[in-house]
Amino acid sequence: MIKVVLADDHEVVRMGLRVLIDREPDMEVAGEAATGRAALELVRRERPDVLLLDIRMPGMDGLETLRAITADPELAGTRVIMVTTFEVDRYVFEALQAGAAGFVLKDGAPDELARAIRAAIDGEALLSPSVTKRVIALFSGPGALPAAALDQLTDREREIVAWVGTGRSNEEIAKDLVVSPATVRTHVGRAMVKLDVRTRAQLAVVAMRAGLTVET
Repeated sequence: MIKVVLADDHEVVRMGLRVLIDREPDMEVAGEAATGRAALELVRRERPDVLLLDIRMPGMDGLETLRAITADPELAGTRVIMVTTFEVDRYVFEALQAGAAGFVLKDGAPDELARAIRAAIDGEALLSPSVTKRVIALFSGPGALPAAALDQLTDREREIVAWVGTGRSNEEIAKDLVVSPATVRTHVGRAMVKLDVRTRAQLAVVAMRAGLTVET
């Protein structure tokens, strides 16, 4: 059973998230918090698999809470998914850089939430091309990443990183490249080590900031 903690200062938002999670047979809500500090304490106590975290909250905001979680080795087992709106796009970008596993929109499709949670558990990220490109493009562009960093990658790793930037899963990339998902996973892992990123979401940011594209 996937344990999920909800953190949002609006009760109606938490209620909506709980309803969506409760209908999934393999998920359960382990607790709710209305502030960032309360969310951090709850995560430390419950050790959930996933934290759904609002970016803008009073006091200790979502970004500060995220950084506290990713900086604590004991909380490495908790994946953080940011819950946001397009009005705070720049905060989403900062969250991805800080180690968020992905993000979902408060007014997004109902099934997107469950997909995001399962993707985070599988070590992937829900970074839909239509949403992520719109967000990241506001704060990045070709040349934003030092060329030396990309020079560490093999041609195949560079290609895979570009595909990660499109938001596709390992299975989808494997199908397009006619290779096994395990092969894609291996290249993704090696690229993450070489580029010193901790999450697949951060790898997607790298791809977009470097202006990497795929040939389709």
